[in-house]
Amino acid sequence: MIQNLIHDLSLFSSEKISSTPMNSTTYRTNAHSSPHPSTFFPELGKCRTMRDLKQVHAKLIKTGQIHDPLAAAQVLRICALSEPPHRDLVYARLVFDQMPQPNCFSWNTIIRALSESNNEEDPLEALILFSQMIQNQFVEPNCFTFPSALKACARTGRLEEGKQLHCMIVKYGLDSDEFVLSNLVRMYVMCGVMNDAQGLFVSSVEVENSEKRREVGNVVLWNVMVDGYIRLGDFKAARQLFDKMPQRSVVSWNSMISGYAQKGQFKEAIDLFWEMQMGDVCPNYVTLVSVLPAISRLGALDLGKWVHLYAEKSKIDIDGVLGSALVDMYSKCGSFEKAIQVFASLPQRNVITWNAVISGLAMHGQAKDALNYFARMEQAGVTPSDVTYIGVLSACSHAGLVHEGRSIFNQMVRVSGLEPRIEHYGCMVDLLGRAGLLGEAEELILNMPIKPDDVILKALLGACKMHGNVEMGEHIAKRLMEMAPRDSGSYVALSNMYASLGRWQDVAELRLKMKEMDIRKDPGCSWIELDGVIHEFLVEDSSHPRAEEIHIMLEEMSNQLSLVGYRPNTTQVFLNIDDEDKENALHYHSEKITVAFGLISTAPQTPLRIVKNLRVCHDCHASLKLFSRIYNRRITVRDRKRFHHFENGSCSCMEYW
Repeated sequence: MIQNLIHDLSLFSSEKISSTPMNSTTYRTNAHSSPHPSTFFPELGKCRTMRDLKQVHAKLIKTGQIHDPLAAAQVLRICALSEPPHRDLVYARLVFDQMPQPNCFSWNTIIRALSESNNEEDPLEALILFSQMIQNQFVEPNCFTFPSALKACARTGRLEEGKQLHCMIVKYGLDSDEFVLSNLVRMYVMCGVMNDAQGLFVSSVEVENSEKRREVGNVVLWNVMVDGYIRLGDFKAARQLFDKMPQRSVVSWNSMISGYAQKGQFKEAIDLFWEMQMGDVCPNYVTLVSVLPAISRLGALDLGKWVHLYAEKSKIDIDGVLGSALVDMYSKCGSFEKAIQVFASLPQRNVITWNAVISGLAMHGQAKDALNYFARMEQAGVTPSDVTYIGVLSACSHAGLVHEGRSIFNQMVRVSGLEPRIEHYGCMVDLLGRAGLLGEAEELILNMPIKPDDVILKALLGACKMHGNVEMGEHIAKRLMEMAPRDSGSYVALSNMYASLGRWQDVAELRLKMKEMDIRKDPGCSWIELDGVIHEFLVEDSSHPRAEEIHIMLEEMSNQLSLVGYRPNTTQVFLNIDDEDKENALHYHSEKITVAFGLISTAPQTPLRIVKNLRVCHDCHASLKLFSRIYNRRITVRDRKRFHHFENGSCSCMEYW
């Protein structure tokens, strides 16, 4: 079928256009020269639902007015292009097929509707209809037809058909039409042909300059190019083009912010969001949805609160998507109480919203609450997804609820009929491993129908280290080294196990191997947000402008620990050095430096919220409990695995982490 389509397009582009090309102005004039159908059929203008439309449609059929091309075209437009859920493409296609001789407006309407449809088969159907249109002797495509046909090519990845359309556009003289050109460039971008897209873009910019037009250019065209480079992962080229834009729309900013966030460049996303505030473009719904994941990952609670307040003051609809992003943000920024408040305030909750609150509670170790919300979700008639089960199983893992975890895993398979993904098996291995059931965890891995990834093996390796099973740990670590020879995690975990047993020769050999392969351990890094600014600290960091004050505070903190009788837990320093040097090494862990900075930078009793890239060590965990009591502070730490809420000398994890 598609080969016939290429043939039809090829014939048309080479033979059918023989008359003088009509420019886009002519087409636009023709498209809008007739009075609006509602002038003659006011009942159609009053339709708000498909039920209304079908009643009016029946009346038009009964009276014979449906034979008026304007009436039929308006019926088609309403059912094809109305906002969901009032759109009905099946009905629209029936209406179109019953038109004896559809006009250009009707062809454009149905092609556009199919090209924009979420049904993956509809864009191809749009191209097939386009091929039928160009063979119809009573109608010709215009500047409103080609953008939809190009969109269909882009969405289906049909580059050859897109090139044929490009040829037809040039012959029609529409290659200078901004709307057509933008969609043509987008087609090349979506098909991954950036060279052709760049060529069209550069030619367009040169024409603008030669004609001495206002240097605002076609902002849509610039946005398409920026988006193209983002899709390729070339953020340097995207940013350079973004910075050169003569005018930026909200779409321009959203593309860059979203791109940075999806790429994991969270600080860059937030910096650009702040820069956006300096200009005359206001954030919209998409901006907030795009920046919230970056805020979540960095734990920038103050900025997250600002975004929430901005949405409310700007009357931006906090629907299921934005609401879920806010719930996720508050959860990951350490304020699960606020996350629950936002969840409770949402007028409608979908599976994504429920997943956000369940996963948030799991991260905070609130396993019982997570299970309660899971039960409420089912009672509300919302079908759990595979992501839901990941959240619930994670909650069981953090709380050591082995029986509940097994039951939920079986429910997912036998009741919900979901095929377990690698993430579900990972949760179960983590759950069993933390509980000391290493044999059962290993057996689960051996019997999995899918090949275990490095995440699952690392979970078991971590459990081996936790429970001192060096023999199994060696086996798993060596398997990991074969799977990912340049990943430092397995080397470090095995080295630490050797060190815990005093096998310093094995430690030295492993570290020498790492040095020869230039494999470096990820340095500990912690950060804290104060007054909208994120301050980052590495282990033994002395680069901060207030480093001297921080050092003095660290000495005071150490003295305070001594006064309450605490001795550093040097068993967690896996280096062959004396105890004094081990104590000094613990003294300058990144989370302690961050706490020191927080103490000197905030008023007494102000809560501190810290994010760490690695798992918090035992000594820091014990120290932070005491700091919360000594300084009367609530200290929240989000490490790589979960949240720890330190208050009055205890931690929310109840020592199970």
